Amino acid sequence: MRESVILACAGAVLGSVHPPAYGHPRPAYGHQPAYGHQPSYKHEYCDPTATPTCAANSTLTYCLEDAEYPEYEIKGAISADHIFAKKYADVADQSADDLVDMVTKEQEEAFDYSYYTGASTGDSPYDATHWGGPEGYICPSDVAYVMAKRAQNVEGKWRVIVNDVHYYTQTARLETCLFPEAACRALAPCFKSHCTQKYVYHRLLSFDPCDPYKGLFIDIYKMPSACSCHIPA
Repeated sequence: MRESVILACAGAVLGSVHPPAYGHPRPAYGHQPAYGHQPSYKHEYCDPTATPTCAANSTLTYCLEDAEYPEYEIKGAISADHIFAKKYADVADQSADDLVDMVTKEQEEAFDYSYYTGASTGDSPYDATHWGGPEGYICPSDVAYVMAKRAQNVEGKWRVIVNDVHYYTQTARLETCLFPEAACRALAPCFKSHCTQKYVYHRLLSFDPCDPYKGLFIDIYKMPSACSCHIPA
């Protein structure tokens, strides 16, 4: 009688440790079965507002050179875009001959403001450089016809610009004040004039490096377009 009780208790203990298996046994947690080769996916966050390497040491919102320019990806996006020809547009060989009234390309390229000090921002508002010097814009400006490789759009997001890929380019005329807020040339100090930076919105065919599956699209960029002379009312 005593032996049967002991055996019954032993059976109960063994049954609690090793329950009977019905069908397929449950896999041990933490050790999932491997089905073939398991690829390792890396999900890296891409911040479109982060400053790219080409603009790391600059205050500009665009890059004319870009060592990380994704040329291969851009070429692939162009090939895959069936309406690319409808999106793309550019005026080749832009110059003052086409875009500036009464100023030729040769004249604009010859403008030199190395003599100018800013006049009213100097020691004397009657600085001789305020009146003298060769011909040029009333507000000294740096003019460049550029093909930006990367730029920050109006929403503050950096995009890649389709430029110099195959034979496709997108040119923009940029005019930047050399002496912002300085007096306008050839105006008497009593006018209290000053040069003000103006901007224009460019629509350029773009590529989002953070979302390459978006393909090519038109985005909007604010870029310097003129240095205007302002006279207070």
